[in-house]
Amino acid sequence: MIIYPAIDLKDGACVRLVQGDMDRATVFADDPGAQAARFRDQGFAWLHVVDLNGAFAGRPVNAAAVEAIVKAVDLPVQLGGGIRDLATVEDWLSRGLARVILGTIAVRDPALVREACRLFPGKVAVGIDARDGMVAVEGWAETSTMSAVDLGLAFEDAGAAAIIYTDIGRDGTLQGHDAEQTARLAERLTTPVIASGGVASIDDIRAIKTVEHRGVAGVVTGRALYDGRLDPAAALAVAAGRA
Repeated sequence: MIIYPAIDLKDGACVRLVQGDMDRATVFADDPGAQAARFRDQGFAWLHVVDLNGAFAGRPVNAAAVEAIVKAVDLPVQLGGGIRDLATVEDWLSRGLARVILGTIAVRDPALVREACRLFPGKVAVGIDARDGMVAVEGWAETSTMSAVDLGLAFEDAGAAAIIYTDIGRDGTLQGHDAEQTARLAERLTTPVIASGGVASIDDIRAIKTVEHRGVAGVVTGRALYDGRLDPAAALAVAAGRA
């Protein structure tokens, strides 16, 4: 199981939001490249980056910060937020990103996502951000009429590298991750699922590890790492099955 430390970018800084609310942002670092290097030095093998401004604007906004992260570390980076067309997908991948995450556009234009998966095999993930089981879009500002399960099933044959499933109600709250809910989604799909939202402690990592065999291949965590509630070495040991 892979642990993806999160770097959420707002106005060039590393922040964490509560339930996706841009007005409830805590700044944890003002140098994204240095933060990426800290995560690398702690032993993480991937980075999860979100352009929060871009998610609301519908286009990349924090490009300089993303480029600083890519230049700072020799780690694969997955990026979401504001990626709404094939040109932007190609542009980001050409800048050294390992994977792009398509969320809003997966609801608005599923054919585009399928084409992106075809053109860039292994480099496109689908982001499913759900509130009470229903998919939210436009930086989580709008709730759609599509369920998380239905959206995941719609891309089963598209060749997506992963589904990144975020429980908006828990994201940034440190309330704990609902591993069972994520596992139920993963069991409906053949595409690997990455859990996100609410991770508060090593107990959440242990819980997600127990459902790995049901299709949960990884977990994104942010605030718990930044504020010291989650010890990186302990978390990585659990993920690797060493503890």
